[in-house]
Amino acid sequence: MTEGAAGRDLRLEQVTKRFGSFVAVDDLSLTIPSGSFFALLGPSGCGKTTTLRMVAGLEDPTAGSILIGDDDVTGSKPYKRPVNTVFQSYALFPHLDIFENVAFGLRRRGAKDLKRQVEEALELVELSSMARRKPAQLSGGQQQRVALARAIVNRPAVLLLDEPLGALDLKLRKQMQIELKRIQTEVGLTFVHVTHDQEEAMTMADTIAVMNGGRIEQLGSPGDLYEAPETTFVANFLGQSNLVRASVSGTDGDALVLDLQGQKLAMPAARRAAGAGDDLLVGIRPEKIHMQVSEASATADPTHNVLPGGVVTDTSFTGVSTQYLVRMPWGQELMVFVQNLGVAGVHPPGTKVDLSWDPAHTFALDGSADATAGVEHDEGAAPLPVG
Repeated sequence: MTEGAAGRDLRLEQVTKRFGSFVAVDDLSLTIPSGSFFALLGPSGCGKTTTLRMVAGLEDPTAGSILIGDDDVTGSKPYKRPVNTVFQSYALFPHLDIFENVAFGLRRRGAKDLKRQVEEALELVELSSMARRKPAQLSGGQQQRVALARAIVNRPAVLLLDEPLGALDLKLRKQMQIELKRIQTEVGLTFVHVTHDQEEAMTMADTIAVMNGGRIEQLGSPGDLYEAPETTFVANFLGQSNLVRASVSGTDGDALVLDLQGQKLAMPAARRAAGAGDDLLVGIRPEKIHMQVSEASATADPTHNVLPGGVVTDTSFTGVSTQYLVRMPWGQELMVFVQNLGVAGVHPPGTKVDLSWDPAHTFALDGSADATAGVEHDEGAAPLPVG
């Protein structure tokens, strides 16, 4: 790595971007540590790509500052910033072979030892044997690796990845997620990855900023965001959540005692989101729920929360798991994922079931919040009702 590239955090200080009356990025302050793999995650229009373009110098902030280390790059031209960008479209030169595509930036700078640097970059992305092929002779995944090598060979302080895997098919995209993380770990550069794909962000990133409406909704590790969402938007956008209305009826040591549709439940008090009162939206992830045929519910763990009286309304076999919709007595449908371990058959619609889960897996959010925030619906589909 070139001298000075290490130890340079990327900082955005009160950055705002307006397009006329529309605020795309709203007073955003953020520090991305040097050497980290950082993801900006959110739906279309949340401001993540605009943020990336401002860091790259392709858009000027309306207000605020962008710093890399101690250098304020807010007004710098893109080519003067220690930043490279990898786009979804690859943007390779079709008339140049792979070696020359990777070498392009180095030649423009008059870099010494060009051949060694290019060969090392191609080895890193496992394309050494294809150095003399043209881009058209490579698969989409291989072209994406070339684009990555071309960016890395310049040893930028920050590498920006704008939906880099969006054009790949599902299987190849999953392979490239693992490869990108491996490459980032080996080179130690700061990667800032923009994506709307939650699984992609969780697979690769050390830290994720979930964006919504030009602001950061929540910032943290993939595990923290998934297990302890602070808002309904994060709970619904990052994975899937069952959110059910409940109220606090008391406490029992470090636990809250909840009244949920007449059922007494418990949860750790520490898993109630900051600012939430006694009227709550209680959350439980579908894969945390145990589902038992009602006649067999006497064998359920007595320490678990239990919601009896459900009826299976839909069954979807997906291979690794079976996904159920279960209508509860108050009319709300809850989602349950049951791993296919081969020890039980699939329960058809109409089966009467009881649901249970470990109280420690419960989280609680502000009951006045929009319970459908962050839910991605098929066009024309209605959201599931909230009890």
